[in-house]
Amino acid sequence: MAPAKKAPVCLDDLKSGNMQSFELLFKEYYRPLVVFAMNYVRDPDMAKEIVQDFFVKFYEKRLSVFIDTSLKSYLYRSVYNGCINHISHMEMRMKHLKNIAIQSENVFDDDQVAAIELQNRIYACIESLPDQCRRIFKMNRLEGLKNDQIAERLKLSKRTIETQISKALKIMRKKLADYFPVIVLLKLFIN
Repeated sequence: MAPAKKAPVCLDDLKSGNMQSFELLFKEYYRPLVVFAMNYVRDPDMAKEIVQDFFVKFYEKRLSVFIDTSLKSYLYRSVYNGCINHISHMEMRMKHLKNIAIQSENVFDDDQVAAIELQNRIYACIESLPDQCRRIFKMNRLEGLKNDQIAERLKLSKRTIETQISKALKIMRKKLADYFPVIVLLKLFIN
């Protein structure tokens, strides 16, 4: 007797919140998507994080998901985009670190050490923002996207984008309040 064939996952079942369909989708595609992501990010933990992050967002936005290709193509394209976003972020971070190294010319005085510490605090502060707030803030300040571009890409209102950026700046100002020129440095560092 041949093994029972798995029924394909139906997008309508996913949109209705059918957890069994979502679990089937996750079980079927998680490992292949992680292997796929590894081709781009070369870090098993990061590949897993990208795929897990995609599935969480996919489930959260399941009602507004529009798939113009096959579900499988959509999954792979979405994970590919997650990998590219991660790579872009890492390249931007490396660029900032190289700029600091060039400026220091291997001589670190107290001000330069303070600047490096502040930069690390800023990165940590950005990473501690709530998920949506962090994603929008990075797209705006690190990738240089305008609010309407972010709104279009994330299928959110421009007002939501503005609110999230404002929220991020407020949180960062509060967390970095012990640094005297933080607002000026934030503008120089992030813009």
